[in-house]
Amino acid sequence: MPFASAKDGTNIFFKDWGSGRPVVFSHGWPLTADAWDPQLKLMAANGFRAVAHDRRGGGRSGQTWDGNDLDTYADDLAAVIEELDLRDVILVGHSTGGGEVTRYIGRHGSSRVAKAVLLGAIPPLMLKTDANPEGLPIEVFDEIREGVATDRSQFYKDLSGPFYGANRDDSTVTQGTRDEFWLWGMTVGIKGAYDCVKAFSETDLTEDLKKIDVPTLIVHGDDDQIVPIAASGEKSSKLVKDAVYKVYAGAPHGLAMVPKYAEQFNKDLLEFARG
Repeated sequence: MPFASAKDGTNIFFKDWGSGRPVVFSHGWPLTADAWDPQLKLMAANGFRAVAHDRRGGGRSGQTWDGNDLDTYADDLAAVIEELDLRDVILVGHSTGGGEVTRYIGRHGSSRVAKAVLLGAIPPLMLKTDANPEGLPIEVFDEIREGVATDRSQFYKDLSGPFYGANRDDSTVTQGTRDEFWLWGMTVGIKGAYDCVKAFSETDLTEDLKKIDVPTLIVHGDDDQIVPIAASGEKSSKLVKDAVYKVYAGAPHGLAMVPKYAEQFNKDLLEFARG
């Protein structure tokens, strides 16, 4: 299997499909690169080189005790980009992956980056603070940690409901989609999954957003039950200069994996990449 070597020697698995301008995808928690398969296929079939990696701690990448933080995730993304010597890259990040993309640009600059897409992304800050009253209280994240630590299998099965909006009366989400979520989550080591909760909830990415100097598409569902739009998409769209901001009415957090909303996202993604 193809791997990039991180700074600490950790193997970072990646998929590399097609040829053309590179589009590099970063996935959400607690998933793997497989969550992006429909978009990887879409982009590769339309003349792009589609790349996605498994975040350290899960999937086919190394499971480390340390390094489960946004700085290291961004450095791992850099390792994949540099291993393949990618340039003029379109970065696409969902949820925690959106934080990874944002911290990458904040930490490594945009010399290799042409565009960015933030989908249901965690920036600028998920945690509720005096300066960020729209965020979620620490107790929410403590409950997530407890779920991961005590019975992560059942926790992931339950979490797939709000993740895809399957708990809404008009939901068309299949059991198969929810099963995929559980399957991907169970490939993530418990230490990496647990530590990542702090990474995605407590990392302030405000200054990183201000450093984004490439055309950026921000997409968020207004029924996102995981990353509330008021604390994320709404704020990020004002911090990223000249960002294109699209709100999908009724869409859940995992909208790119729900056919009802994925069709529109795929259209917007392809249009933005070609533009």
